[in-house]
Amino acid sequence: MPRQIDYFFTLMSPWTYLGHTSFVAMARRHGCKLVYRPTPLRMVFDETGGLPLPKRHPVRQRYRILEMQRWREKRGLPLVLYPKHFPFDVALADRVVIAITEAGGDPSAFVGDVLAGIWARDEDLSQPELIGKIAEAAGFDGGELLAAARSEAILEHYAATINVAVEAGVFGAPSYVLDGEVFWGQDRLELLDDALTTGRAPYRDDAPA
Repeated sequence: MPRQIDYFFTLMSPWTYLGHTSFVAMARRHGCKLVYRPTPLRMVFDETGGLPLPKRHPVRQRYRILEMQRWREKRGLPLVLYPKHFPFDVALADRVVIAITEAGGDPSAFVGDVLAGIWARDEDLSQPELIGKIAEAAGFDGGELLAAARSEAILEHYAATINVAVEAGVFGAPSYVLDGEVFWGQDRLELLDDALTTGRAPYRDDAPA
């Protein structure tokens, strides 16, 4: 039976963008099953004590830009540091991912192209028409997916991911959860690869109650 990795992310995250291609390639190399869990990250922050970017201290905001430049070079990916349309309401695009998986599809290409649209091409991904076009380019029916993404069932699924994330120990994106062990951030991909390669038991918090 293939090992499962739960992939918690938001399509608005530059870190999800920087790690997505490498992560998917790694998971496929190890024969893992991926469970895509697009997550309303702001609500997860509210539950776990995180702060949205505008509320973080300027020192933290400046360091974020330094890290984006370092990882842009490390990953060899184009990345716009200050996208014109960031931030925006990413919920519809996130829910399209759920609609793809609910229909039995593989959302990896759609996820990668939306992330590149925001962080490499500087596009306005708040526009449903553009989301639909990206879905079409990935081989799906854009109109059907947009309609499904607006359905009550998908809305409830998306909202329920907040509790799923918190219960899994997730507090930021991207987070990759393997056998209950959380790897937070695309800069933890090497550690995730090590865990998959060695097959070690998952680490736990063994602090006394």
